Amino acid sequence: MTYTCPMHPEIVEPARAACPKCGMALEPTTVTAEAEPDPELRYMIRRLAGSALLGAPAVVLAMGAHIPGVPADFLPSPWVSAWVQLLLATPVTLWGGWPFFARGWASLGSGNLNMFTLIAIGTGTAYVYSAAAVLAPSAFPAGFARADGTVPIYFEAAVMIVILVLLGQILELRAREKTGNALRSLLDLVPERTIRIAEDGGEEEISLDAVRVGDRLRVRAGDRVPVDGAVLDGRGSVDESMVTGEPTPVEKALGAEVIGGTVNRAGGFVVRAERVGMETMLARIVQMVGEAQRSRAPVQRLADRVAGLFVPAVVAVAAVAFVVWAMVGPAPAFTHGLLAAVSVLIVACPCALGLATPMSVMVGTGRGAHLGILIRDAGALERLGCIDTLVVDKTGTLTEGRPEIVDIASSGALSADEIVRLAASLERQSTHPLAGAVLAAAEARGAAPEPVADLETRIGMGVAGRVGARQVVLGNISMLAEAGLAPSAFEARAETLRRGGATVVFLAVDGEVCGMIAATDPIREGAAAALESLRRDEVDILMLTGDAPATAEAVAARLGIDRVEAGVSPERKGAIVGRLRDEGRTVAMAGDGVNDAPALARADVGIALASGSDVAAETAGVILVKGDLAAITRARQLSRATLRNIRQNLFFAFGYNALGVPVAAGVLYPFFGILLDPIVAAAAMSLSSVSVIANALRLSRTPLPSAAGSG
Repeated sequence: MTYTCPMHPEIVEPARAACPKCGMALEPTTVTAEAEPDPELRYMIRRLAGSALLGAPAVVLAMGAHIPGVPADFLPSPWVSAWVQLLLATPVTLWGGWPFFARGWASLGSGNLNMFTLIAIGTGTAYVYSAAAVLAPSAFPAGFARADGTVPIYFEAAVMIVILVLLGQILELRAREKTGNALRSLLDLVPERTIRIAEDGGEEEISLDAVRVGDRLRVRAGDRVPVDGAVLDGRGSVDESMVTGEPTPVEKALGAEVIGGTVNRAGGFVVRAERVGMETMLARIVQMVGEAQRSRAPVQRLADRVAGLFVPAVVAVAAVAFVVWAMVGPAPAFTHGLLAAVSVLIVACPCALGLATPMSVMVGTGRGAHLGILIRDAGALERLGCIDTLVVDKTGTLTEGRPEIVDIASSGALSADEIVRLAASLERQSTHPLAGAVLAAAEARGAAPEPVADLETRIGMGVAGRVGARQVVLGNISMLAEAGLAPSAFEARAETLRRGGATVVFLAVDGEVCGMIAATDPIREGAAAALESLRRDEVDILMLTGDAPATAEAVAARLGIDRVEAGVSPERKGAIVGRLRDEGRTVAMAGDGVNDAPALARADVGIALASGSDVAAETAGVILVKGDLAAITRARQLSRATLRNIRQNLFFAFGYNALGVPVAAGVLYPFFGILLDPIVAAAAMSLSSVSVIANALRLSRTPLPSAAGSG
């Protein structure tokens, strides 16, 4: 297990510690089903309890004379009170506040000044001054002493600052824990135990940790599917809404893929375990969201730049306030100057500024996960709401990616069965959607594929290889042209099929074009409505495909897409996306295949479908679990809501400091006699952090269209 900082994800440590940059407690990089006990939270709670127990009497002694109803003879003499406050405040300040002093000192050593720098300086100043006033009052100028001979002390300020900052830390840690619980609740959907079928047919109930790849597991009606796998026997009706957002149960029969954590509503089946433990889709979703929550949005750079200048500026303001008060302030001028400096240091604590962006990103990415939108980095989340151009792939993105063979033509040299058999031989190792259709056609005809030697795959074009003694090529017109071949005998028929929306590939054997295979791929349900919604939101749509122009235009016409570029290679897809960005557009690319990876990588935001290739998913910044294009609209709305929330948080943080620092420095004193007490400053500082956290958590309740109701 490794640990990282939620504000500085580049910090990775092998054990729990404080971040060397900001001082925040590091948290686990991996989300697990069982919540790891947070020693930092227990540590802070224990110190808060002890500090409150000892600090309350110290505050009562300090403020007793100002508490209504407390008789004067009930309070000890000023000398006794001062010594008792010293005894009570010392463990509170030095033990309760030790984490803040340690982190403040570390920040000075590393040069990364942060919130703990200010807290340590402010609290330490109030305590040291007060302790000196008790232990060596004669060392102070005569003007400092009161009528009874004592020097004013401010132990209550140091004590309350420590208590309030401890409380703020606990609230922050609990809020961070809450975002982790939201992800952990997904892992909790997986059952703890399952039924394994042994080789002899016997059944036993085992812990999920004992399941291995290849195990056969029984899933009864009402059970949750334990792992990712494929149905070997039986059939069921599985509710996959927790992963895909689709409320209607999906029928699962022989060969169907099932996802761990989904619910079998009716029937029963046996599943072969294919991915277990942290390799399941649910576990990978949780880990990807966890990584996204720790990534940094571009807007965070502004906060980082400001924070880098903020702490030195605050220290300078505190120093100026002290000097001005000490020189021209009313008596006791030195004391007033000290209070003003401490108040400035405490009220300006940049905790709220540091939390403003990470808290919103954590909540926003968690909300996206529950909507079936996996946002892999905060930058993608920020840019999603700003896109003005969507470049979209055709096969498997606008269409279902499950084509069916509708026509097989032969030149006469080979039979239709032989054409399908040779094509299936080449496609047996391919993941392209058309390969599945060819293999299904071969199985239906009883045409068993043969072994292939020297297999060569040309992404976006086709495949070639040696089947027996024959050199076979299967691909589109570009693939044939590269081999110096022309499908003259099939051109008219192929063009007619393309105009109907079919995809056509040609089969060449030993340098002669012998056959043609055509397949149609149904358009995804809701794709037209999703694209129309994006157009209403002033997003330009451009379809890129490696398919023939006639096929591409037929699909585009049915979806209302005006801009189409067909016959495009993977490299050219990436180049087109790059050109659009050079024109000043903010481009999102949606695709699902290996051939889409270059374009996904070049886009401002890459959007991959979870049902597509692993390469596409690894390249994209956003993954649509359900494959529903309407999720792009929901993702844009989530992006805008998150950015709005970040701006609100930054406004709270900046506005709070813009108001708090001048008041703490004493600018209102000449006009209204107002001088901010360090205790009030500490309370205000904690309140600012709580307000940012509370505002970020509102994102989890922001109305967004449901998966079911979005198209």
